[in-house]
Amino acid sequence: MEPLALKIRPKNLKEFIGQEHLTGEGKPISTAINKKHLFSFIFWGPPGVGKTTLAKIYAKALNADYHELSAVSAGKDDIREILTSEGTLLGPRILFLDEIHRFNKAQQDFLLPYVESGKLTLIGATTENPSFEVIPALLSRLRVFVMDELSDEEMKKIIKRTGCKIKKDALDWLISMSGGDARQAIAMIENTISLYKNITVDNLKSTLQSKFLRYDKKNEEHYNTISAFIKSIRASQPDAALYYLSRMLKAGEDPKFIARRMVIFASEDIGLAQPTALVVANAVFQAVNTIGMPECGENLAHGVVYLAQAKKDRSAYNAYLLAMEDAEKYGNLPIPMSICNAPTKLMKDLGYGKDYEKYTKESLMPEKLKNKKYLKKSQ
Repeated sequence: MEPLALKIRPKNLKEFIGQEHLTGEGKPISTAINKKHLFSFIFWGPPGVGKTTLAKIYAKALNADYHELSAVSAGKDDIREILTSEGTLLGPRILFLDEIHRFNKAQQDFLLPYVESGKLTLIGATTENPSFEVIPALLSRLRVFVMDELSDEEMKKIIKRTGCKIKKDALDWLISMSGGDARQAIAMIENTISLYKNITVDNLKSTLQSKFLRYDKKNEEHYNTISAFIKSIRASQPDAALYYLSRMLKAGEDPKFIARRMVIFASEDIGLAQPTALVVANAVFQAVNTIGMPECGENLAHGVVYLAQAKKDRSAYNAYLLAMEDAEKYGNLPIPMSICNAPTKLMKDLGYGKDYEKYTKESLMPEKLKNKKYLKKSQ
């Protein structure tokens, strides 16, 4: 039986809901479709906002030989097979690569010459920042389109397309829980009908506890688990941290997401107490990026135990937050003239850089903040 999401999937831009900054009249994707303009690009945005659907609409409009792969399971052989296939149409060969951030450097390097030569038009989709996840050489040949989380009104329109009867309280709860993810909302509707026939708040809540939705990346379980993981490291409990690490990896969490949180933690919670923690965390991230699953789990475990056992000191992070408050509160306060740059004679004559001393003990803060102290060293 065809899934509900596929049954109601838009076939053209007129049926597509959301992303008006890309699909509206005169906007990039609609213009590219109208002009039959072929180029490689990436859709970057949260889950369930229409990345795959919009790629299909674009490819169909260009009469393309369309291929779809997931970077989670695909490899070089799959790409070779697409390149050697005869195709079913006379149009361009387009590869839609879902979760492109899961491709390692070697796999991305393999793609590069085919994208560069035009043998393959690449449409990537990612929930992660492409500037971190896509190698510079490939990224420079792709245009990045940012896709927004769907608004409540857009979610209502999409849910209405399902044709299912949903009372207002259940609809409001569903939209709130879905967090702008249309795919999750549609899946919950379909599974609730399958399990309980009627769509009520209680039935939706029961469906949410079902196994198939327990670790969606927009789901509460995702945030609860990463929160438990970080708090276990903060509490210096390596056993608990390893358990939550294993639980996330087993559920299919992106290991780079976990590694990034560890890099943040190294500065935020360990900071000055053990500066080498940042070096270790960065090394773990690099290892994860280079090696990939399942072997990089060993690198993550190594880093987790190190961070959990390290001394903790949030003084640098807390000082940064206080400084940010003043930067936002006071805006661009005048910088003391003695530490201003003086590249021209006029600026020197005006007093820029005058009486500058390299190792002065005088405050170099703006006059309004002269006696302000942000850094309070831990006891």
